[in-house]
Amino acid sequence: MRRAGAPEALALALRALAWAERAKLADASAKRLLDEAARIARRHRLDHTLADVLMSRAAVNQELGAMGAAQRDLDAAGPLVAPDREVELAFQRAILQQNIGRLGDAAPTYRELLARADTPERIKVIAGNNLAMIEAQHGRHGEALRRLDDAGRRAEGVGPALVAMVLETRAWATVQSGRLAEGLRLFDEAGRAHEAAGLPLGEHYVEYADALIDLRLLPEAGAAARTAADVFRRNGVPLMGAEAELRVAQLAMLAGNPEEAEEASQHAADSFGRQGRGLWRARAALVSAEARLRTGTASASDLREARRVARTMETLGTWAAAVDAYTVAGRIAAHLERIRDAVAALRHAAELARRSPVLVRLRGAVAAALAARLSGRDDEVLGHCRRGLGDLARHRAALPSVELRALASGHGAELGQFGLEVVVREGAPRRVLEWMERTRAAALLAVEPAGPASTADVQNDLEALRAVSAELEAAPGQQSERGGATPLVARQLALEHRIRRATWHQPARAERSAAGATAGLRELLDGRVLIEYGLLGDRLLAVVVEARRSRMVELGPAGPVLEQLKTLYFALRRLTQDRPPQSLAAARLSAESRVRGLRGLLVEPLGIKPDAELVVVPVGDLHGVPWAALHDGPVSLAPSARFWTRARESALHRPPGDSVVLVEGPHLSGATAEVQRLHAMYPHATVVTPPDSTAEAVIRLLDGADLVHLACHGRLRADNPLFSSLVLADGPLTVQELEARGAAPHRLVLASCESGADATYAGDEVLGFVSALLARGTAGIVASVAAVPDVAAVDLMCGLHEHLSKGRTLAHALFEARESVDRTDPGAYVSWCTFGAHGAA
Repeated sequence: MRRAGAPEALALALRALAWAERAKLADASAKRLLDEAARIARRHRLDHTLADVLMSRAAVNQELGAMGAAQRDLDAAGPLVAPDREVELAFQRAILQQNIGRLGDAAPTYRELLARADTPERIKVIAGNNLAMIEAQHGRHGEALRRLDDAGRRAEGVGPALVAMVLETRAWATVQSGRLAEGLRLFDEAGRAHEAAGLPLGEHYVEYADALIDLRLLPEAGAAARTAADVFRRNGVPLMGAEAELRVAQLAMLAGNPEEAEEASQHAADSFGRQGRGLWRARAALVSAEARLRTGTASASDLREARRVARTMETLGTWAAAVDAYTVAGRIAAHLERIRDAVAALRHAAELARRSPVLVRLRGAVAAALAARLSGRDDEVLGHCRRGLGDLARHRAALPSVELRALASGHGAELGQFGLEVVVREGAPRRVLEWMERTRAAALLAVEPAGPASTADVQNDLEALRAVSAELEAAPGQQSERGGATPLVARQLALEHRIRRATWHQPARAERSAAGATAGLRELLDGRVLIEYGLLGDRLLAVVVEARRSRMVELGPAGPVLEQLKTLYFALRRLTQDRPPQSLAAARLSAESRVRGLRGLLVEPLGIKPDAELVVVPVGDLHGVPWAALHDGPVSLAPSARFWTRARESALHRPPGDSVVLVEGPHLSGATAEVQRLHAMYPHATVVTPPDSTAEAVIRLLDGADLVHLACHGRLRADNPLFSSLVLADGPLTVQELEARGAAPHRLVLASCESGADATYAGDEVLGFVSALLARGTAGIVASVAAVPDVAAVDLMCGLHEHLSKGRTLAHALFEARESVDRTDPGAYVSWCTFGAHGAA
C-alpha cells in the first residue's frame, strides 16, 4: 500500500498488523503501528478510518496501562465514527469502564449490546464473556455460567481465539462458584485451547493462579503467578502485569513472607496508580496493610485504607473481596486495640459472607468467630467454629483426591485453634479431646473406592516414572547439576506432575470410611493409656485418657521439643555413616541425650506409669518423634483416636488368618538375609524376590493379606509426600499408586527407611504410607521415621516376627524385640530408636 500510494488502505493495513501484534502481547509494537495509521488518517482527513484506528489504539493503550490515553482516544473517536461502527465504540467504552473498576457502568452497556440485532457476533461473544465476569464478581454465579453458555456457542462460529477466551472465563467463574476441582479441569482445557489458537498464556496463568490458591496448591500457584508476571514483563504489558504482581504478593502472604508480600504489593499499587486504576490500587494497598499487620507494624492509616477498600467493594457488590477487606480492617483494629471497631467490621464481614460460596462462607466464619472471641463470648466462638468446620467438611468431601482434601483442611486451621482455645480454657479434658478429634486427620476419613490407578495414560506415566527412577538409580550423577535439575530429573518431575493432575481431575467419588467416633474409646483401650497431643499457638498440651479418669496437661512451648528433635535426627544420621569409632560413640551419646530430653518434655510431665501401654496421637511435627524410644512399655501410634478405635475394632473382629507375604527389594544384602530368615519362620509364606518383586506383583499380594513384610529401600519426599516410595525390582511403588489402588493388608511391616515419616499439613492433616494404609483399613503397621542401616535392622525385624508368631500385637512384639537389641552398636541403636508401631493390630 505504501508503494501504491493508497493512504486509506495503508492505514487499515497498519491497523490490522497492529491487531496481530497485540494478540502476541507485543503492545508497544502495536501502538507504534497505530500511531502511524492515525497520522496517515488525520493527514488525509479519513475520519471513519481514524475513528477505527483510535478505537484499536484505545484497547492497546489500556493494556499498556495508559487509561487516560485510552479515554482520550475514545472521546476523539466519538464524533468521527461511522454510524455502523457506533456499536464498536460503545463496546470499547464498556471495556475501559470494566478495566478501571466501574463495573456498574460497564454491565448495562454489555446488556444493551447483547440485545441489539446489529451487534456483530465477535462483540456479542466478548460482551457476554465480560458480563459473565461481572456477574460472577457480584456473586451471581448461575447467571454468569448461563451467559458463558451463550457466549461459548457464539464463539464456535467466530474463531478459536474467542473459544479459548470463553473457556478461560468459564473455568474462572466455576472456581468462583466454589466448584474448584471442576474449575481446575476447565483451566487445563482452556490452556490447551490457548495453545491451539496460538495465543500467549500470560492471562491464563493469572486466573489459573486464583484457582490454585483456593485449592491451597500454593507452590503451583506461585509458579503460575510468577510465570504470568514474567510473560507480561518481557512483553511490556503492564495492565495484566500489575495483576500478576498482585497475585505474587498474595501468595507471599499465604506462604508466611509478609515482607516479600508488602514489597510486591507496593510495586503492584504503583503500577495501578500510574494506570489510573483506582479500584485495583486499593486492592494492592489492602495486601500491603495486611502484610504490615503480619509484621506487627500496622497503623491507623492502614485501618483507614482497609475500611475505604471494604466500603468500595461492598458498594460495587463484589462480596468476596468485601468480606476479605472488612476482615483485614477488623484484624487491624484489634491490633490497634480498637475492639469496638474490630467487632463491627468482623461481624459485617460475616454477614456479607452468609450467602456466598463455601470458601467465602469459611472466611466469614473466621471473621464471626474472631468477633465473638474479641467480645468474650465463648459459646458464640464455638458455634461459629462448628458451622465453619461443617462447611469445610462438605467442601472437602467434594474434592477428588486425598491430596486436595488434606490441603483443604488448611482453610479451617484458624477455626480449629479458636475452638481449642475455648475448650482448653474451660478445662474439661473430654471436651478438649473431642475438639482435637474434630480436625485431626479429617481428610483421611474419606477414601476413593479401590480400583485401577486411573486411566491408561496414568498407568503409562507410572511405568515411565519407574523407568526414569531406575535410570537415576543407575547413574547417581544424573540426579542434579549446577544451576538446576538435569533433563532426567526434569522428566521425573514432569511425570509426577502429570500423575498428580490426573487425580485432581478425576470425578469426586470418595466414600466416608468407617473410622468412627470415640464413644467407646475407654472400653477399647482396655487398660492402655491414650495420649493425644495438641498445639495451641506455639504451646503444646496433651489429653491423657486412663482407665478411670481423663486429664489435660499443658506442656509448655513447642520450640524446645523441635530443637531436641532436630538435633536427634542429626545424631542418628551420623550413626548411619562410616565414621571413626570415637565419632560414632559421640553421636550415640548425643542421640541418647536428645531421647532423654524428649522424654522429659513430652512423656514424664504426664505422670504415666513407667510400663503402661500407650496409644499416642501426635500433632504436627511430633509425628516425626521416635515415640517407642521415649517410653519403657509398648507404644502404638495413630493419626487420630478415631483411627485407632477403627483399627482396634478391626483387629478384634477379624477372623484368624495365616496368609503371609515376604517381599525382598533390590540392592540390599540385608533384605536378602532378612527374607531368608523370615521364610524359615513362615515356611508357607508367599515369597517374592528380585526380579519378580515388581510394583504390580506387590500391590496384588498386599490386598487382603494377613501379614506382609517388605524389606526394601524407602525414599521420603518431603516436597511431595504422595511420591514417597518403596523401591521394588522395577522401580518405585509410590504412596500415590498404593492409595489409588486401595491395596490394604491387615498387618504390614515396612523394613524401609523413612517409611513411617508421614508429612504434615495445616489443619492437623498427615499424608504418607502409614496414614494412607490406615485410611484404607490396614489395622497395624511397623515403620521407621528415619533412615536405618540395611544389615543392622535384620535382627530387630526377625525378633519382631518371633514375637508376632506368639500372638503378640505389633506394639508388644516391637517392644519385646527392642529389648534384645545391642544398643552399643550404632546401626542397631538407630533401628531401636526409630521403628514404631501404628494402629492396633
